[in-house]
Amino acid sequence: MNIDPKKLQQAKIEYFQEYVTETKKALLEQVMDERTRQIAIVLEDVYKPHNASAVFRNCDCFGVQDLHIINNSTEYHINPNVSKGASNWVTMHRYEQEGKPNTDLCYKELKSEGYKIYATSPNVEGKTLDQVDLNGKVAIAFGNEADGLSDFALDQADELLRIPMYGFTESFNISVTTALCLHSLVERLRKERNDWHLTEEDRQFLRSVWYMGLTRNADMHLKRLMEEMTAL
Repeated sequence: MNIDPKKLQQAKIEYFQEYVTETKKALLEQVMDERTRQIAIVLEDVYKPHNASAVFRNCDCFGVQDLHIINNSTEYHINPNVSKGASNWVTMHRYEQEGKPNTDLCYKELKSEGYKIYATSPNVEGKTLDQVDLNGKVAIAFGNEADGLSDFALDQADELLRIPMYGFTESFNISVTTALCLHSLVERLRKERNDWHLTEEDRQFLRSVWYMGLTRNADMHLKRLMEEMTAL
């Protein structure tokens, strides 16, 4: 018997909230007040766990909920000593089907959800951060440490984005670059728009995930809950 996703989500909230203290519930609500899905980060074939995990932390610290991970030729690993648990609070979307055009799949999903994609590169004459159009949803794509974004990722983006640099070094570390971008864009978003907050539907989804994440032996509890629901 298949369980309706919405019913399961509500059941998870009702079940797991019993294991979360009122203090933690209040903190989660406070964090959700500061979260946005109007900005998303995309990483293509980033292979250094230290740098990639730091991007998770950046997203959490700047209140950006969604991180899209594209794996065409690398495996993405989280370094818990760097992410500091941020991976528990940021929604990770993975595109890693073997033999599939994962960058294309990611871009198509983002565009279907209304995102305008900006591809970063130090070697192009693209927009600067103050020129990014924040009237709609924005996804900022970053490539790996050695080669940057693939030609496909650059060609299929809606816009190119650069951060002006004036020294001998060609580019910033990816964790630094994402932090610079998020700081600028999140601050602008909050000043320029009033509708950057999560919807109630988004908040319900996060409650179902976060309550479960705070519960010890959550997988065991979830199995029991689903057995009870299918028995009805």
